[in-house]
Amino acid sequence: MFSPIINNQSQRTNITSPRSSGYRIRLALLLLLGGLGACKEGPHIGSAPRMGGQLEQLVRVLLENDVTACTVKVGASFEVGIETASAGGEGRKKHFEDIDGAIEIALSGGIITIGNEAFEGDEISIKPDRVDVFGLGGSDYRGTLRLVVNENGNSFDVINHVAIESYLSGVVGAEMPNYWEPEALKAQAIAARTYCLYIKQRFGSKRKWDVGRTQAHQVYRGVDAESAQVRIAVNQTKGKVLVCKQANGDEGIFPCYYSSACGGHTENSNHVFGDSFAPLVGAPCPYCVEVARPKYYFWPSAGFDNKEVSEKLLKNYPKLKRLGQITDITAIEQTDYGTYRRLTRIKLSGSTGKSDTLRAEDLRLTVDPSGRILRSTICEISKSGGKWVFCFGRGFGHGVGMCQCGAQGMARQGSSAEQILEYYYPGSRITGAR
Repeated sequence: MFSPIINNQSQRTNITSPRSSGYRIRLALLLLLGGLGACKEGPHIGSAPRMGGQLEQLVRVLLENDVTACTVKVGASFEVGIETASAGGEGRKKHFEDIDGAIEIALSGGIITIGNEAFEGDEISIKPDRVDVFGLGGSDYRGTLRLVVNENGNSFDVINHVAIESYLSGVVGAEMPNYWEPEALKAQAIAARTYCLYIKQRFGSKRKWDVGRTQAHQVYRGVDAESAQVRIAVNQTKGKVLVCKQANGDEGIFPCYYSSACGGHTENSNHVFGDSFAPLVGAPCPYCVEVARPKYYFWPSAGFDNKEVSEKLLKNYPKLKRLGQITDITAIEQTDYGTYRRLTRIKLSGSTGKSDTLRAEDLRLTVDPSGRILRSTICEISKSGGKWVFCFGRGFGHGVGMCQCGAQGMARQGSSAEQILEYYYPGSRITGAR
């Protein structure tokens, strides 16, 4: 799936915008109630969001995939559990104590070595004893760690099993600046929870993980993204998700896409991702222009080498190889918003005389996988010398669902989280987790 989000706070935030006195009063109360000064202890921040009395649903987050080694910091003591398919499930356990510093993990010959201990199994769990936090790649995460050996036996995936509300604290603070309006943070929490559960429900049964940690799904930075404001937003919306009427007439959750700044109007999901849900038809957005930084709301021209563009397209889409070298890129479908248009489908012509089509969003993220240069499909495409030029750009991200800068703009004007979500996902309603 292509990215539903562009996730760089500095790219979405107008840090010089004045905040109201009401906001400062609310923030002061949050600091008093949330104990912000006590959030950080050693390398970790605060405690996990309150879980309540019931067992909380777990989310499996892919942190690293197809690796042969990694370094993990677990704490002074932890337990390793081994599962093997041939044994029909759980195998032996090994307890580690008096560990000082990081632990090196490596795979060789189908055997995983943790420290100086060798483990043979299809799936290995690592569970800290006294705290539910471990470190990986310079970041801290709550929950437990799973090492899943891939079918070829030559690499493994690193997966974080974490309670969903703790997971969301690591998402909301990565997807929005934590000093944004509380109602915007709450709207983000509900949208992110719904999106996570939808992806888990649709794809989780077919693989060992539910969601990734990058913008390919939604950015998850674990403990590093937590703060008092974020935890309050997550706790105050605990279990809440958005539902809408499905094709079969029943109500159910749907993919609550969201992006940084829509540029003035959100887009119909069918034009971008090919799926059709009633709340994802698009809505005018006069709010994000007041929040997004001007250089990201109106982005500069971006040029890409002809040959490089052709190579990327043929690599990502083998069906296009019959076209030969890409010689022409033409917009054939676009949504007209009056003073600007969002490209939705592109025609590609090749040196063999053949042609094919591609969604404009797929073209954008193939040409620029980061999404930070070619920031949206609200643009015009032209050819200049040896380059394809994308100019008159507007907005940041795919534009489907909630506009994050727009949500902040609405919250500044006094809208509640419920009103924000109703606006960007028309026809949906908030209910308890499914």
